[in-house]
Order: sequence, then structure tokens, then C-alpha cells
Amino acid sequence: MVASYIDSLKACKVHMDSLMYAADTLDDNAGSDARFFRVFAPLTFYYSVAGHTFSINDKYKGVDDVSSAIDDALMSVYVNHPEYVVNTESDLSKIGSLHEEITSPIRHKVDYSREEASAPDVSLDTPVEIVIEKPNFWTFGGDYYLQFLQNYVSSNWYKGGESNYSMVASTTLQANYNNKQKVKFENKLELKLGFQTSSGDTLHNFKTTEDLIRYTGKLGLQASKNWYYTLQLIAYTQFMRGYKSNDPEVYSDILSPLNINLSLGMSYSVNAFNGKLTGSLQMAPIAYNFRYVGRKSLATRYGLEEGSHTMNDVGSECTIDLTWAFSDLIKWKTRLYGYTTYERTEVEWENTFTFQFNKYISTNIFIYPRFDDGSSVRHDDYGYWQFKEYASIGFAYSF
Repeated sequence: MVASYIDSLKACKVHMDSLMYAADTLDDNAGSDARFFRVFAPLTFYYSVAGHTFSINDKYKGVDDVSSAIDDALMSVYVNHPEYVVNTESDLSKIGSLHEEITSPIRHKVDYSREEASAPDVSLDTPVEIVIEKPNFWTFGGDYYLQFLQNYVSSNWYKGGESNYSMVASTTLQANYNNKQKVKFENKLELKLGFQTSSGDTLHNFKTTEDLIRYTGKLGLQASKNWYYTLQLIAYTQFMRGYKSNDPEVYSDILSPLNINLSLGMSYSVNAFNGKLTGSLQMAPIAYNFRYVGRKSLATRYGLEEGSHTMNDVGSECTIDLTWAFSDLIKWKTRLYGYTTYERTEVEWENTFTFQFNKYISTNIFIYPRFDDGSSVRHDDYGYWQFKEYASIGFAYSF
């Protein structure tokens, strides 16, 4: 088998030598001449072949013997077997330029430099300026809305008001500090003010339906992953006087009352359902509550002794503040606040359901039950329970 393979290689070499010899007989100096490409390539009609054959002037007089022999061979095929022609010189020109012999050597221009470029000297003693940016542990955010609403207020609501159609504006601002180690300082300011006009009220051009200024601050020292030792401060009052329809009596006013609650306890940071449920749970076995009423005529209405401006007591406090985003369009905010001295109890449960239509338009449903047995006013039907509800639609924006 090996001998047969060697014989086949020898036969192949003899065949190649014969082809080279045939080319050399046309021109001793031709060697491997690229001009033979026209003979062995797919048959193409070249204009120069016809021009050389039918020329009546000396245009092609200087054509060498090899090119002349190739032109004669191609012309013979054109005349006797034109069906073998598959291309024309025009077709080849569209595809790409034809081969052109390079008759002069290619010279490259080289620029020489008299001096060798040297790298700049770098001293190892050169001082390096190091800039350290101080991390920013503060985050800021908030939201506000301006909406119209249908409002319901129970007749014994402690700040007054009545059911009607009105408008409300609300702003919530937050500034929180977290050094990512053990200290957190959270601040939230809530401002809410709503007005109503009623044709049945002949004494007041407008009255307030929502009126709140509330600050909540929490300073926490981390005890474990989600638990913090927390000192919490809650202070709240209102902007304007509160009336009832066709009643000249003032039921509430700025600093009437002013409530300040300072508590010490533990808080739990809530983050569940892939971040959709967030907030905190505050439990304080020790809480100090201070109440100030600027109008002495309202003292007994808010649990103070007649003619007194202030009241102090100590008890326990619990605050649950959560936000649950069911989807990008539906959100529930809830705040449950409870304070008790074991002689009186105050409970507030604020619920806001937000339905977002687009980035700027939303509707809110606000439900607010409240219990306060420290008030001197006890309703015959509701007892110490009070209730507020409204539904609104309008402009809203968060940042």
C-alpha cells in the first residue's frame, strides 16, 4: 500500500512538470505566469481579444508572444463555441477590478528621528494625592397630593367637621440617617390640610376637614439583625380652628391641643415579600405623654382639669407603621398607634389605600377609626369611638 502511494506521488510530480514545461515553451522567462488565468478560468469574453484580432492599426503591435497566443486561442473558442462563454469583461468589472501587473516597485516613505524618544523620569519619592470621599448616610424622600374628596365624619368627631364634598392637600417629608453599622435616625414630617364649603352653614365660609401637623422621630441602636433599642418622639397639633356647621364654638385650634409623646423601647424593622411590605413596629413599655391646650375653654374636652393648660402622664405605647405595595398600582399605608396609662386609653388606626392610575393621577380611600376614653365627651351611640372616612381623586407625586 505504501509503495502504491509513493508511485502516485511520483506520477503527480511528472504531471506538474509537464504543465510547467508547456508553459516554458511559450516563453522561456514566463515561469508561473498569471496571464494564463484567462485560459483556465471560466470562459469570459474579453474586449481586448477581439480588438487584437480585428485591429487595423498599430495599437496592439507591441503585444508579446504569450499574450498573442492566448488571444488567438480565446478568439478561436469565441468563434467556434460561443455557447461556452459564461461571463463578459463588463460583468467582471462590476464585481471587481481586473488584475493589473505591478511594473514598478512599491516604495514606502520612512521618517527617521535623530533622537530616540525617552520615557519621562518618574521619581519613586513623588507624593501621591489620595482623595477619600466621606460617605453620605442620609437619604431623603417624600410625597404629596392635592385631591378632591367625598368626606364622612361621625357627629362626635373630636375636632369637629361634617360630611360633604371638599378638597385636601397632603405632604410627607422624610430624612433618614443610617451609618450601616448600628445607628439609625429617622425623621418624618406629615402635613395635611383639607377644606370644605357648605351651603347649609351660614356662619362659616369654609371649615377644615383635615388638619394635621405631625413629626415622628426615632433614634435607634441596633441590637440584632432587625431589632433596635429605640427612643421615639411623636409631636402633633394642627394649623387652624375647627368648627361644626352653624356652630360658633371652637372645637380645636393650633396648639389646642399639642400632644408630645416620648417613649423608650424596642423597634423591629419590617422587610418582607421581596421588599413589598416595609415599615417598623415600635413597642415601648415606658412612655411619657405631655398635652398642652392653649384655649382654657377646651381643657376639659381634651381630658385636662378645668382652667388648666397642661397634662402629664406616664404609660406604655405601641406604634405600627407599615406600607404594603400589592403592585405598582395599588398600595396600602397603615399606622396603628396606641397609648395607655391603665386609667385611660387612646388608639388611632389610620388606613390609606392608594390606586395609582399613572405617574401623576391617583385616588385615595382613607379610613380612620379612633378610640379615646380620656375625653370628657361620650356619645350616646358611639361611646368613645370616633370614625372618619373619605375618598378622593386628583394629583399625586412621590420622590
